[in-house]
Amino acid sequence: MTELLPFLMFGALGVFIMFGYPVAFTLGGTALIFGMLGGLGIDFFTLLPMRIWGRMTSSTLVAVPLFIFMGVLLDRSGLAEDLLDTMTALFGKLRGGMATSVVVVGALLAASTGIMGATVVTMGVISLPLMLKRGYQHELAVGTICAASTLGQIIPPSIALVILGDIMGVSVGELFMGALIPGLLLTTLYILFVLLYPLARPGVAPGMSDAEMAKTGTKQLFLQVVKSLLPPGGLIMAVLGSIFFGIASPTEAAAVGAAGAAVLTLLRGRMTLTVLREVMRTTTGFTSMAFIILLGATAFGLVFRGLGGDEVLRGFLLGVGGGTWGVLLLVMGILFILGFFLDFIEITFIVIPILAPIVADLGINPLWFCILIAINFQTSFLTPPFGFALFYLKGVCPPEVTTAEIYRGIIPFVLIQIVGLGLVLGFPQLATWLPGVLFK
Repeated sequence: MTELLPFLMFGALGVFIMFGYPVAFTLGGTALIFGMLGGLGIDFFTLLPMRIWGRMTSSTLVAVPLFIFMGVLLDRSGLAEDLLDTMTALFGKLRGGMATSVVVVGALLAASTGIMGATVVTMGVISLPLMLKRGYQHELAVGTICAASTLGQIIPPSIALVILGDIMGVSVGELFMGALIPGLLLTTLYILFVLLYPLARPGVAPGMSDAEMAKTGTKQLFLQVVKSLLPPGGLIMAVLGSIFFGIASPTEAAAVGAAGAAVLTLLRGRMTLTVLREVMRTTTGFTSMAFIILLGATAFGLVFRGLGGDEVLRGFLLGVGGGTWGVLLLVMGILFILGFFLDFIEITFIVIPILAPIVADLGINPLWFCILIAINFQTSFLTPPFGFALFYLKGVCPPEVTTAEIYRGIIPFVLIQIVGLGLVLGFPQLATWLPGVLFK
């Protein structure tokens, strides 16, 4: 019976979360209850403050509030609006051109902000009405916006990669470099889909007419592209370039990004005391949520190990047929299913610390494993019933767009993400080659 307690913990956790209890307190409360049921006693929990202290004093995690601050501030700067206008003028004539511009802008915002909620709301408010007015199929329009908005999970600088790197003991700088090619791969697959799908079904994504395109002259368009791409491009180079060339650590690069975002917002005339106060309040809220979940997950993990759950899980995974590949496929499948119900932060803090020693025992490259997890987690924002991108977009959708259309619209993009995951799984060099070249 004692051997079942660790898994009953997960079952109880799932039930409490489904009832709507706050995740952080559910984690801590479940740990306390099962710790006492398992006979660990109150003295066992004296280990908890040391575990929490070790986590909270990690210099790597300082990058989390800095990247959040950078993303929220850039969202208030009006950067997304300018980028969408420019990319629409650039690709608008093509069938699927507006959808292509949404994907490109999503990738650029991922590399400069990384805040999924802000990105999906901004693009939903600005681009969705234009796409619907142009005659886009509802499913294609909403699916493209949702998928493009989640690219911040994998394209660096990504908060998910910062947290994964800290837990797995992998250099965040190497993770950023390792995620670059998979992130661009997913972006390319999205673009290919939104361009090829209208060829098979004409009318689902009509292009702009010559008369509409003529409103923006070639010279004017060139200047518009330069003006729109230079600020985010410069910020991306400042953050990632400082890591590439060894000038700054990822945490220091996050500070560079936060300072750069403040300068850009100031130059665009959007920096006011009210905006700064709102940005700081939002940053504090996001950061507090993440770290309080971390505290609860630390207690949960401590009790899980105290009850011998890690040994039972290791025995189960190692007993799966197929060796290392069998374990990898099983783990990816479990994480994919968990993404239907839990946020990536919750999964990261609860499950990954348990999997980390098993991965080490199997000799799996931890950098490659982290990239696989990040791609897998990206689908958690798109899969019902708790896909946050779906909720955010539904909140700003026109009344004629139904929830069923949103759910149908994300299906091809989830399949594309699974294809991308399969490619990185089958060709580990996609994740490991660039860090190997840059960090010899």
